[in-house]
Amino acid sequence: MKQWLQFHHYAIQVTLRRLLQAPSSFLTNVAVIALALVLPLMGASILISVQPVAQHVSADPSITIFMKPDASLAISESLTKSIQDSKDPLIVDVRLVDKTQAADALRSNEAWRQALEALPNNPLPHAITVTLAADDAVSRTAELFAAEWRQKEGVQFVQLDSLWVKRLEALLRLVRIGLTLVTLIIALVVLAAVFNTVRMQALSQRDEIAVARLVGATESFVRRPFLYQGGLTCGLGATIAVGLTALALNPLNTAISDLSKTYDTLFALHLPSGLALFVYLIAAIALGCFSARWSVTRHTRF
Repeated sequence: MKQWLQFHHYAIQVTLRRLLQAPSSFLTNVAVIALALVLPLMGASILISVQPVAQHVSADPSITIFMKPDASLAISESLTKSIQDSKDPLIVDVRLVDKTQAADALRSNEAWRQALEALPNNPLPHAITVTLAADDAVSRTAELFAAEWRQKEGVQFVQLDSLWVKRLEALLRLVRIGLTLVTLIIALVVLAAVFNTVRMQALSQRDEIAVARLVGATESFVRRPFLYQGGLTCGLGATIAVGLTALALNPLNTAISDLSKTYDTLFALHLPSGLALFVYLIAAIALGCFSARWSVTRHTRF
């Protein structure tokens, strides 16, 4: 165990000595990696912040059928019963809203009571609310139902409700896929950056590595400083990326706060959880180590 610790201590010393010999190259690589890693982290922050908004909004798609003002309650009840008797598995619930009950509910609100009292007749129509089962084809299903029910007797207007929630969820899925692709591209960029840096370092240390092998150094001993170099570069880059993302969210949240106040709501972007950031950091270090190992294995075979 003591010998193992000594080997790693020596590898760290060698890594730091090499980095101090070319600090500008090291800092440039860290800056490039940090800027690259900001993109997926910023995208993840936006997705995590927006996701609860979609989850708290009811995603149950529904259709509201508004009857003509002169349509009788009997016609409305007949249409309601017809929809219920269809026993369609995609129809979850059917509810008739009597226009008298709707008017009474509005009269309980002081803002509407005076307006309704000024009218000679009840202007509200009977309405039927149909709740559909949520599935991937709900948009197409709702449109087919709406087209069918528009032809029924006494129907004036059919409104599709809650489909915008499905569209929002579809948009979020699209953004998640896009973010995944961007993350993979960024990972390749980081891989290439570390690979090339370690390659140049290995070529510059060609003679030193050859002498070390002559005196009995193992491949692990030769590779270890390069692994620390790759891990340290990506680890610092990921840490700086977290800081840059946090700084970038401040002006964004200020602008978003001003906008959300006009809608009487509060919304803000925030970084992922501490555990997610820790996993993000470990993944960046692992990527750096993998790239360094790949590069040093390919370019120290002499």
